[in-house]
Amino acid sequence: MRRIQTKQLKEWKQRSNRKPLILRGARQVGKTWLMKEFAREEYDDYIYLNFEDDEPLKSLFMQDFDMTRIIQTIELYTSKRVSPGVVLLFDEIQEAPRGVTSLKYFYEKRPDIHVIAAGSLLGIASKQNGSFPVGKVDFVDVNPMSFLEFVVASGQETLATAIETRRWDLLGAMSAKLRELLLQYYFVGGMPEVVKMFVENHDYNEVRRIQNAILDTYDNDFSKHAPVAEVPRIRMVWNSIRGQLAKENKKFLYGALKKGARAREFEVAIEWLRDAGLVYKVNRTKKGLLPLSAYEDFSAFKLYLLDLGLLTAMSKLSHQVLIDGNTLFLDAKGAFAEQYVLQQLKAHGNNIDIYYWSAEN
Repeated sequence: MRRIQTKQLKEWKQRSNRKPLILRGARQVGKTWLMKEFAREEYDDYIYLNFEDDEPLKSLFMQDFDMTRIIQTIELYTSKRVSPGVVLLFDEIQEAPRGVTSLKYFYEKRPDIHVIAAGSLLGIASKQNGSFPVGKVDFVDVNPMSFLEFVVASGQETLATAIETRRWDLLGAMSAKLRELLLQYYFVGGMPEVVKMFVENHDYNEVRRIQNAILDTYDNDFSKHAPVAEVPRIRMVWNSIRGQLAKENKKFLYGALKKGARAREFEVAIEWLRDAGLVYKVNRTKKGLLPLSAYEDFSAFKLYLLDLGLLTAMSKLSHQVLIDGNTLFLDAKGAFAEQYVLQQLKAHGNNIDIYYWSAEN
């Protein structure tokens, strides 16, 4: 498996002013695999701490930010030495009180120690915790796998290289294979666990089972981590996205959630889903002229899911309908194509600002 973010991690390691690195992204987009694989390839050894699974570790930063004490505790807990050539991996760091804040002190007091942290709900934790170490950490966003990464995972390395190098002469001859892979990607999407299972077994039923399990995990997060009063509204927004995209709407319609709904009722719910990395909010641009930001319409936006495969799962779309080109697929009005394009821009666009356009009339 190859991930786009590996290049960014290598660049981070080589920086002279390197700061602790935070990997941001929703649950199950591959943050843990990415940092472990990078550590295996680039370091002599690594120390992995999961603050969600290891209950005793949650108090690691509560007493103080004495780096000597913290490092000695880590060494005693893991039976490994924190030394040059060893990287610290902090997973689900938002589950440790003051864990994110501790990164500031690693940067200021022990810049020689390489630290990579990850968290599924860091966007939410940062808003709840006013002591977020602004300016003291670096960030890399981890998204679901792009189509190019899916092609590589499918064993088509030569085809992926042809795409990357824009060898249109070769790609034209491979159009049938590209179309096959693209339709598979529409169904499977880019969640790494789903992709891994599919390329090993090509079992579409198992793909859907894992996708539904991931969706259940997200739904459980609504109840576990969101404000109780917002949970029903979060679910209403979440469950409406597929239907909203499938209609030829010029923007997200609050009235589609419930009769008489207003923006102020659902603003917190939408922001919670964004902070959790589960949806992308894309504002409209009034004109296709540069810079697009000059024509941004803040009153009109669309919501997209984090992953194309999860969109097909939420749509209850069977692989026969999709892969065989059944006309039922056409009823989606381009929703899957929009989601696909957005996902590729997010994966390859280096944090560019993304907009959509629709005519006034």
